[in-house]
Amino acid sequence: MRGLGVIVLAGMLPMQAMAEGAVIRLEAKRSEAAAAEAAAGWAERFDNVVTLPLPGGWTGIALGPMDRAEAEALLADLRASRAVPGDAFVSQPPASIVLSPVGTPPAASAEPVAETAAEPESAPEPEAVAEAEPEVAPQSALPEGRFLRLEAFETEAEAREALTRWQAEFGDAWLWALPDGWFALALGPLTPEAAEAWAPVLKTAEIIPSDAVVTGADSLGAPLVEGGAPDLPAPGAPEPLPPLEDVQRALRWAGHYTGAIDGKDGPMTQAAIRAEIATARRATDPGTAMRLLIEARAEWRDRMGLAELRDEATGLSVTAPLSALVFDRAERALSIYGPANDSGAALILFSQKGGQQELLDLAGLVTALGWVPSPERRIRQGHVHLRGENEAHRGEAEGRVRDGRAEGWVLIWPASDPETQTRVAAELSDSLDRFAPAAGEDAPAAPVTP
Repeated sequence: MRGLGVIVLAGMLPMQAMAEGAVIRLEAKRSEAAAAEAAAGWAERFDNVVTLPLPGGWTGIALGPMDRAEAEALLADLRASRAVPGDAFVSQPPASIVLSPVGTPPAASAEPVAETAAEPESAPEPEAVAEAEPEVAPQSALPEGRFLRLEAFETEAEAREALTRWQAEFGDAWLWALPDGWFALALGPLTPEAAEAWAPVLKTAEIIPSDAVVTGADSLGAPLVEGGAPDLPAPGAPEPLPPLEDVQRALRWAGHYTGAIDGKDGPMTQAAIRAEIATARRATDPGTAMRLLIEARAEWRDRMGLAELRDEATGLSVTAPLSALVFDRAERALSIYGPANDSGAALILFSQKGGQQELLDLAGLVTALGWVPSPERRIRQGHVHLRGENEAHRGEAEGRVRDGRAEGWVLIWPASDPETQTRVAAELSDSLDRFAPAAGEDAPAAPVTP
């Protein structure tokens, strides 16, 4: 690896040099002793290791200086071979910064010293030097654990604007003043296992930037806005995936899956699993995440007070939020339940003798009455599904042909609560069943007044 470092520079740095060009920043340390120890370790692998003073009394360890394009290319090679930390980056130090080759004491500035014939002033007493040094928080004051560094900005104003966005997504994000004078947003602290497990998941889902890195607090500088640890649990032992039909039903309930409930593994199912893991953030292991999703659905059912609705007019039964509905009327092939307790909800069950054409006729009636506005249609033999919305409500309908009958349901729900509508629709779809013949089933369907 030292050979790779040799090609970086045509010649070694003379003792101390003004910063010219770019450097590859490897890490930063608070104390000179820690910086010297870290730099010595890097010098065993590279020939062009330098240290440089950073704001707040920090010392940076870097490779350079070199042309910026050369630095970017070299950093890409070093990252690919995992020869440098994942959060190493290319920096362009100001011209006033002095780069000190390893073994040379770092200098704080490059201000020229004016020549004078006067006697030099005596050095200050050690106590005076100590009093003049900036007060730096001890290393132990930094939070333990790992952070996901999300973005960095040149100005604090830009960083604070981005902080608002990240807090909306994750709650308590952190704002840091980096040792190089920039400002960074980060999530943490996390256990090392949790940070390494969640970083690729959130990147793949494009929830965090693709160049986000896992790093320690000692590389982030000083916190300006302290956040809180995000709810990203550490991975446990992998669990087997529950039966795929149960997984698909739970994923549909969560709003991630719109395919057939067929128990077959495919790209739609896999994409829905990844979406659930990235958004719910209960676990990174698919088996664990799906078990927890199924449990979350059961808990939601209890909170919602869902119960079986047995409709005598159609002979159909469904699991529905009975506290939100009240029976209104039955008209031939349809049984209509209106809103109760100002819920804004409605449910229509339909059943009549027939096949695919009768099912399509009922779907047309549902659309004409505005129950499902401007619907998106999915139609296949023996099945129809409609979904649409306007400013007032979301409508969804599902019908099927079974045992010589066209039957199904229509759900109307306030547009302001799309999550509950999606979940209730999934419950209706999973629970639709027949418990008795429909009353007056031989009578033809009649128009319905909404």
